[in-house]
Amino acid sequence: MAPKKLSPRGEWFVDANGRKVILRGVNLGGDTKVPYPNGGTQFPSDFSDHKEVSFIGRPFPLSEAEIHFTRLKRWGFNTLRLLTTWEAVEHKGPNEYDQDYLDYFTEIVRLAGEYGFYVFIDFHQDVWSRMTGGDGAPGWIFEKLGIDYRKLSEADASLVMQRAYDYTNPGIRQEDNYPTMCWSQNYRYAGNGILWTLFFGGRDFAPNFFIDGKNVQDYLQGHYLGCMKQIAERVKGFDFVLGFDSLNEPGKGFIGRAMNDRGLKNTEEDPSKPGLGWSPIDALFSSHGHSIELPYLTLKVWKGGFVPTKTVTVNENQVSIWLPDSPGDPFQLEGAYTITKDGTPFIEKNDFFQKVNGRDIDFDADYLIPFMRIVGETIQEIRNDWMVFIEREASDAFTHPHLNGEVPKLAVNAAHWYDILTLLFKTFLYPIAIDTLTKRPVFGKSGIEAMYLRQLTRIKNTADSVPGKIPSLIGEFGIPFDLQGGKAYREWKKGNRSPKIWKRHVMALDAMYNAMDQLFLSNTLWNYTASNENDLMVGDGWNQEDLSIFSKDQMIPGSDPDVYGGGGRAIEGFCRPYAASIQGTPIKMKYNLENREFYFEWMSDLAISEPCLIKIPSFVYPNGVQIVLSNAEKISETEGELTVKGNGGKATLFLRPI
Repeated sequence: MAPKKLSPRGEWFVDANGRKVILRGVNLGGDTKVPYPNGGTQFPSDFSDHKEVSFIGRPFPLSEAEIHFTRLKRWGFNTLRLLTTWEAVEHKGPNEYDQDYLDYFTEIVRLAGEYGFYVFIDFHQDVWSRMTGGDGAPGWIFEKLGIDYRKLSEADASLVMQRAYDYTNPGIRQEDNYPTMCWSQNYRYAGNGILWTLFFGGRDFAPNFFIDGKNVQDYLQGHYLGCMKQIAERVKGFDFVLGFDSLNEPGKGFIGRAMNDRGLKNTEEDPSKPGLGWSPIDALFSSHGHSIELPYLTLKVWKGGFVPTKTVTVNENQVSIWLPDSPGDPFQLEGAYTITKDGTPFIEKNDFFQKVNGRDIDFDADYLIPFMRIVGETIQEIRNDWMVFIEREASDAFTHPHLNGEVPKLAVNAAHWYDILTLLFKTFLYPIAIDTLTKRPVFGKSGIEAMYLRQLTRIKNTADSVPGKIPSLIGEFGIPFDLQGGKAYREWKKGNRSPKIWKRHVMALDAMYNAMDQLFLSNTLWNYTASNENDLMVGDGWNQEDLSIFSKDQMIPGSDPDVYGGGGRAIEGFCRPYAASIQGTPIKMKYNLENREFYFEWMSDLAISEPCLIKIPSFVYPNGVQIVLSNAEKISETEGELTVKGNGGKATLFLRPI
């Protein structure tokens, strides 16, 4: 049965009965970024079919919906962050919406509600588009901007797996061709730098750049919001749809950076990042077919971060990304820089992307948060009780948690959080880890958990900067499952089906959920990918990422869907009891993985007629559960769920396996 509507009230999600609700869910799914069936990055592509692709079948074909939704429900999840993309809706051309895909997506949403899930919809993107090394925007955008998407990779304006990986030698990492987790470096390359600057700041930084009679910023945002409206109109009748993400992990482009800033300083406010040290002028000059030398940054722990270790020549073949009939680089046309007679760039305004009409600009206050408000107005015109799950640039939410501006109505702080070193290097650092905020070591599971708690508290406290507070939901967190070069997969291939092959994965996830429990934080784990494979080239089907809690390679015929053999990985790490709906206010929630004991304490409110709903997955308690209550009574117990009601004042619940 579909769940009833939720509303934000202060820092909580609250249902129609007044119960506080904790959302625990997954992102569905990692391969939704790419077309179906053969659009994943494990297939070479020149993207020439970008107008004919289809996303019907992402996150899975409708014929498979029952088994996937059943598995997720049995694991105790109650929420889905359901992915779609701008490209999925509008790949055919401007205002040509894929009606068959919209029909399919609407049916996926409807079925999710039937299985009892809350849904919020994420228009996903990473580093702009598939043509620039990620996913999101449709290919026809480049032509509108005067850019030849076929040249982006060969001009070193983007790092694109489909163009860099040697597919004659599949199934492995190729660090020389396509380094592990390098895709995020694309934000600094020309392909992303130009596109994001125009998307968020076209009116200020390219005021004379018009497409079909509109400034480039209004044109790009208008088409993005047009796709959001298409889906919003389709799902507006579903009360269990909570709202929409504003935009997944938005990029800043060049906004806020000096023209000559290569990001080498490594300050706390602006930490240096791995890979090529591109400045805006480097990226723009190179995009015109010029070869340049750039510093390359590598992690040096004893130096406290990423430092230059070598010099690399980029765009050696001197390829221009601009189409022959293009008016050219809009920032050059606005006077940001000129090309001298000897063919070198001359910066006319080093603060071109930092000042507008003599005033220092702030990306969040001047561009991103106003955009979030436009998203809010757009969807709330269609349904006025929809929430806006707001996201800032990925690392800012972590390093600078303050929200600098007036957020949309019914906003949710939906920041992302990862253990950065585990994510980037696919190694869970245990027993000694590094806190990337303090640059100090932490020791043992308790030290790692305390670090996670500090970091998550910082993100949750972001909501305190909003008058009246807003709820927080960690929109993404998780771990790579190909830790240690895919060691667990090698064990599985040898026939080792023991849950112990996931020991490190379980430890990492358990520490993350324990920290979330302490803060009563809602979250959606990244991710569940129906097509996932135990293959270092494939994983989630996108840029060698492999964070799916499910893999078809973990399936053993005849197994129940929610136990080992049913496709799950490291199930103990994420499948756990929790209070989903609370008759009052939670005081303490704690789960001990070792003995599977769960403790919950709350201040029960007799004005709330409905009981607490506790998720008790049968995977955790296969033989049933022993219940001990204080100042409370059991109302009902069904498979996977328990309801209990407090008698007013402090009440406690203690569970242990039978």
